[in-house]
Amino acid sequence: MNLTRRRFLELTAAAALSGLSCTRPHEAKRIGLALGAGGARGLAHVPIVELFDELRIRPDLLAGSSMGAVVGVLYASGMSGATIRDLIDDLVVRETESLAGALSRWEVFKWLGFLDPDFGNGGLLSTEKFVLFIQEAINRTTFEELDIPLKIVAADFWNREPVVFDRGELLPALQASIAIPGLFTPIIHQGRTLVDGSAANPVPYDLLHGECDITIAVDVQGRWTPSRDLAPSLFDTAMGASLIMQKSIIREQLKVRPPTIYLSPELHDIRVLDFDKADTIYGQTLASKERLRKQLMRLL
Repeated sequence: MNLTRRRFLELTAAAALSGLSCTRPHEAKRIGLALGAGGARGLAHVPIVELFDELRIRPDLLAGSSMGAVVGVLYASGMSGATIRDLIDDLVVRETESLAGALSRWEVFKWLGFLDPDFGNGGLLSTEKFVLFIQEAINRTTFEELDIPLKIVAADFWNREPVVFDRGELLPALQASIAIPGLFTPIIHQGRTLVDGSAANPVPYDLLHGECDITIAVDVQGRWTPSRDLAPSLFDTAMGASLIMQKSIIREQLKVRPPTIYLSPELHDIRVLDFDKADTIYGQTLASKERLRKQLMRLL
């Protein structure tokens, strides 16, 4: 077992032993938390779940799309927000880290260390190693084993519709939900070709309606500063076109039935693979975290 995996398991064990105790009044309303898609911007979900820990509250239902599904799985398995943050600290190279320091840590990972080239299968990279690592770390294989009920969103490529997983195997659901079109290999599961959940439902708070009294949606789309000549790079063009589509989906959802609380952290110039900017992302999320604190205290 490599150092990263061993450290991940140590953190998981520590979280279990800490026995996070959450108090909820008998008459408490059911809370649902939806964690949106966004690649590295999804690290903004970490301060949000940390707030629930600080308030000693656990959501009654979680829903996640893409990176929101990753954080959702970790949190639903029983990890605290602090443990998830520690995990990320072990996995990423910081913006402030020297090149020598980065190279010395290469064997202890990098997010891309879990991604294998997979040309010719509908994507550039396979995410199989990454989701196997997540499964090993949480020591869960099915939705039924999670501490908090969770719904994971993917998209059916050929039928052009959302697919929601909430029972059975976790691994294929998570792998499908993070399969960013053109970047990560689509997943063939139960006769369907599945891609990233953001293509169909980037912030799946609608899945909480009818089951929760308070619905919280966390939209981590953020925004970019235009380049001087206004011409985006090839990669930014592809990712930006997807963000336009996702923003349109979210806008229409909010018109039809908004959540009780809608959070959109002010994330500036964070691209899909900018995991080295974890500290910046956490800092840009603090205002939304405090806004949520005030709203929850008022509602509860």
